[in-house]
Amino acid sequence: MTAETSRTLTGNHWGAGISETRNGKLVAVHPHPNDPNPSEINRNIASSLNGRARVLRPAIRRGWLEGDGTRGRDSFVEVSWDDALDFIASELTRVRGSYGNTAIYAGSYGWSSAGRFHHAQSQLKRFLNGQGGFVRSEGNYSYNAALVLMPHIVGPFRTHVAQATRWPVVAKHSELVVMFGGMAMRNTQVSDGGVARHRMMDNLKACTEAGVRFVNFSPLRTDAADEIGAEWVPPKPGTDTAVMMGLAHTLLAEGLHDIQFLDRYTVGFHKFASYLQGETDGIAKSADWAASISGVPAERITSLAREMAARRTMITCAAALQRADYGEQPLWMTVTLAAMLGQIGLPGGGYTVGYGVNANIGNIERPFRWGTLPQGKNPVSDFIPVAMISDMLLNPGGEYQYNGEDRVFPDIRMVWWAGGNPFHHHQDLRRLHQAFQRPETVIVNELNWTSTARHADIVLPVAAPQERTDFGGGKSDNALVPMPANAAPRGEARIEFDIYANLARRMGNADQFTDGLDRDNWLRRIWAQTQEVAQSSGERLPDWETFIKGDVVELQDPSPQQVFLADFRRDPDANPLPTPSGRIEIFSEQIAGFGLDDCHGHPTWFVPRDYSAGTHSLFLLSGQPGTRLHSQLDNGHYSLAMKVQGREPVLIHPEDAADRGIADGDVVELFNDRGRCLAGARVTPDILKGCVFLWTGAWYDPDYDAPQERDRHGNPNALTHDLRTSSLTQSPASHSTMVDIRRFEGEVPDLTVHDQPSFEARSRSAIQSKLRRKDE
Repeated sequence: MTAETSRTLTGNHWGAGISETRNGKLVAVHPHPNDPNPSEINRNIASSLNGRARVLRPAIRRGWLEGDGTRGRDSFVEVSWDDALDFIASELTRVRGSYGNTAIYAGSYGWSSAGRFHHAQSQLKRFLNGQGGFVRSEGNYSYNAALVLMPHIVGPFRTHVAQATRWPVVAKHSELVVMFGGMAMRNTQVSDGGVARHRMMDNLKACTEAGVRFVNFSPLRTDAADEIGAEWVPPKPGTDTAVMMGLAHTLLAEGLHDIQFLDRYTVGFHKFASYLQGETDGIAKSADWAASISGVPAERITSLAREMAARRTMITCAAALQRADYGEQPLWMTVTLAAMLGQIGLPGGGYTVGYGVNANIGNIERPFRWGTLPQGKNPVSDFIPVAMISDMLLNPGGEYQYNGEDRVFPDIRMVWWAGGNPFHHHQDLRRLHQAFQRPETVIVNELNWTSTARHADIVLPVAAPQERTDFGGGKSDNALVPMPANAAPRGEARIEFDIYANLARRMGNADQFTDGLDRDNWLRRIWAQTQEVAQSSGERLPDWETFIKGDVVELQDPSPQQVFLADFRRDPDANPLPTPSGRIEIFSEQIAGFGLDDCHGHPTWFVPRDYSAGTHSLFLLSGQPGTRLHSQLDNGHYSLAMKVQGREPVLIHPEDAADRGIADGDVVELFNDRGRCLAGARVTPDILKGCVFLWTGAWYDPDYDAPQERDRHGNPNALTHDLRTSSLTQSPASHSTMVDIRRFEGEVPDLTVHDQPSFEARSRSAIQSKLRRKDE
C-alpha cells in the first residue's frame, strides 16, 4: 500500500512551517522556504505530539475521587468525556454557590497557541466570564518589573517596546552598542503569537558590516552571537546596576554628562547625582566602587564611559536582568545612563529595554491589530501579580503591597490552568507543590503529562495547533499565516472551543459562549474583522477560502525607520511622556511617596539577598534554551538531542569543574537549602568562573523519595527562591540564586515525566457514584 503524503502550512511562536503528514499522521514540520533563518524548534512538534507522554483520554486523580492522596504523586483514573465534564460542571456550581467567583483562579499564564481563535487562555477566560468571572493574574514572568516600573519613569513598556529604534537605523547611525545582559540569539527564535521571518541575525550582521561595535556585559559569552564580534566583559551576576552607576559616576565626575538634555527632558537628576557622589550615604558610586562589586576592571568602566560619551551609543538592557532581586534598578539605571549621555530620541542613540526578548523587537511591527476571540467582561475585579501564585494559595487573606496599593490575597478553592506550565516557569517548585495541595479542585487542559497535569484533579486532553484549523498573526509581526488542520487530534483529545461549548450547555448558557456560531463560523468572523481593519489601513486581504489554502500573507512594514522617542526629543512640550511630569523621571516623587524599603525614589544599589547570605559558592544563571520555547514540547526529538544522559545541560567553567572533580558529560547534582536537581555537565570557558548556567524548560520530575524531593531532570526552579524583586512590582526574582554542584554518585534514576503516569481502573458505576456523592 502506497503511503499518502500531504504538505500544508502551519504556524507557531517560533515561525511558520510546512507540516508533512503520511496517511493522516503528522510526521514532520519543515522550515518555511521564505524564512532566512528558520528555527529548528519545529523539529520537536511531530515527535512530541506522537510521543509517550501525550494525554489521550480525560483523567481524574484517584485521591480526589477517594478524598485523600497528594497532588503530583497520585495515580489517575481515565474516564469518559461525559463524566469529566459532569464533574467540572458540578464543581463549578458548588464553588460558585459556596464561595463565589472570587474563589476561582484562572491565571493560565503561558504562551499557548499562536492561533488567533484557538488561544487557550482566551477560550478559558471567555467561558469563565460567562459563568460569573474569576480571579486573574496581572503582568508576566518575562518583564513584569518593566510593566509596573516604566510607566512611573518614562511610559508604558509595551508601547515603548513597539516603538523601539529599528536595527537598520542602528546600522546606519550607531557607532557603539553596549548590551547589559547580552542579546541572546536563542531568544530571537520566538515571538508572541508567531513570526514569519527571522530577521535578527541578518540585521545584526548588517550592523557589524557598517562598523558598529558591540560590548557584551554578561557572565555568558554566548549571550552575544559570534557573528557580531562583541567584546566580552563578564560582570558577576546581579551587578549590572553597579556597573552602570560606575559609568554614570565617571560621566558626572569628568563633566561628560549632557546637562542641557537633563534640564530639558528629565526631572530629579540632582537628587540622583547626590546619591551617585555619596552625599546621601557616604559611598561614592565610582568606577573603583563598581569594580569591587562586579569584578569588571575600573579602568574598563572608565574608558567605556568616555567612549559612550564620544560616540553615538545605543544602550540595551536584557529583560533577564529584571528577573532578579531588586530587578527594577537595572531598568531605571539604563534610562538614567542614557539620559546622562543625552542621546535619547536621536537615530541610533538612547536606550532600549528588551532588544532580543523576541524575534521582532526592533525588526518589524504589525501594521494593525488582527481580529481575535473576544473574552467578554470579567465581573470579578480581583487579581494577583503573576509571580505570587504560591503566596496566594498558601496565605489566603494575607496582606501585601503592589504598585503603591495595600492588597489582600483571595481565598482560592478552584484552580483552572490552560495553555501554560507553572511547574516550569514558577519559582521554588517544592513550595509550589505545597501550594497546589491547598485548593479543593484543580483542572488542567494539557497536551502532555507534564508535572502541571500531574498536579491536577481533572485532566482534559486537548488538540494541538496542528490538529485544528486557525490562522496565526504575531503581536509584533507583519504577516498572517494560514494554519489548516494537518492531522486529527490524538486519542480522545478535543478542541477546546468544543469542550467549553459542551460545558456551557451543561451550565445552561451555551449561546453566551458560542454566540450561536460553530468553530468554522467563528474563524470566518474573526477573519472578516481582520479584513475590515486591513482595508481601512489600505491593505486588501483574500477571502477566507483562498487564504486558508494559500501561503503566508506579508503586509507593509508600518515604520521601517522608527527612532524611539524622536517626537519627545523634538518637542517635549507638544509630545510629553505619560508620566506625572511629562518628562523622564530620574527621581520619581510618586514612587518615593510609597515609602518602600526595597525601591526608593531613584535608582539605588541593593545587595542581592542570596549573595549576601554567603552559604553557597556558585551563581546560578538560567535562560531560554535554543531547542524549545521554554518547556513546550520538551519531549520532542530536537529538545532531547541537547540532553546529557537524559538531563538538561548545565554549563560550568573548566576551573570550577576541575575543583569539584567534574568532567564533561557527567551527571551532576545542583543543590542549595531550597532544593536539588540533577543535570548533565557541559564544561566550557564561555561562562564566567564562579557561575553555572542551567537552561530553563526541562519538565519538572521530582523524586519524592529522594532528599529534598530532588528533581531528576534539571529544572532550575527546583533551586530558585520565591521572593519578589520589590514590593513595588512584586516581580519574580529567581535569577538571584546561589547553589553548589557536585558529581552525582550512584545509579542515575530514570526519568518519569516523559511517560504516562500510573492509572487505576474504576467502573463507570463507581465513578458516577463518586459524582453523586460530590453533588451531595
